[in-house]
Amino acid sequence: MADSAFFSLLNHEALLAVRGPDAAKFLQGQLTCNLNYLDERTGSLGARCTPKGRMTSSFRILQDGDGYLLAMADELLEAQLADLKKYAVFSKSKLADESTAWVRFGLSGGDDALLALGLDLPLQADSVVRAGALLALRLSDGRAELWAPAAERENLNTRLAAQLREAPLNEWLLGQVRAGIGQVFGSTRELFIPQMINLQAVGGVSFKKGCYTGQEIVARMQYLGKLKRRLYRLSLTEGELPAPGAELFSPVHGSSVGEVVLAARAENGVELLAVVQEDAKNDGRLHLGSVEGPSLSLLDLPYELDADREIQR
Repeated sequence: MADSAFFSLLNHEALLAVRGPDAAKFLQGQLTCNLNYLDERTGSLGARCTPKGRMTSSFRILQDGDGYLLAMADELLEAQLADLKKYAVFSKSKLADESTAWVRFGLSGGDDALLALGLDLPLQADSVVRAGALLALRLSDGRAELWAPAAERENLNTRLAAQLREAPLNEWLLGQVRAGIGQVFGSTRELFIPQMINLQAVGGVSFKKGCYTGQEIVARMQYLGKLKRRLYRLSLTEGELPAPGAELFSPVHGSSVGEVVLAARAENGVELLAVVQEDAKNDGRLHLGSVEGPSLSLLDLPYELDADREIQR
């Protein structure tokens, strides 16, 4: 399903813009990623946390003109915008919802289509290339995103459709599940610290950048290695598509042992990412919704966790 070449309209996320002379300085004290690594040719994953290290949002961030664009779940944007404005009051930064100013497409196997638009995108993850008002960025699994002014939507849709199959958003999200990229939604806001969704393993956390909100908790968890819940990829052969935040259960405990992060329909059921307690994962008997609920099977992730490598960012 998600392996064939296709494109999808990414209309499930919103774009928060932070612009102005102090945009980088302001965001550097708010986000888990290191803005010193970002430029016109490089993007990043990242998150924003509470003082207790719990994520209030996760996003993909790109530099644009005099500031930055953060793509996040649309239900998070209003609260994030209001909260960030409180901290930006003494900063030469302007914050706005620019969702309607842009259109975004996800491309799987679409490099030739990008080339036809003048976008020769490098294969390296997080690479960004621009051609006029268009930009493309490379994801860790080889897929790509195309961002453009909203006025280009119909033209780009037509040009992409000439070379690629147009697919529903589910196929794009299935690729995200298989890439092991977790994400915060409204129902999981303030539920996870970054390491619980393996954000540090996919370049979304810097341990060299210095202070940001929640940094002490996030760093302590990395260096002391006491994390008892983390992200896993699972499959489900029966039942409805579970929503983010749906609980997982195990006979090991009489209470919830995890939560769904993201799920998508697959060829033979459902594939999902979930944060699960280590002892319950090791036991292997995981069920959705209750101890008597549908059984879940563990699948591989495409990356390995390496704390020594992760702290080099």
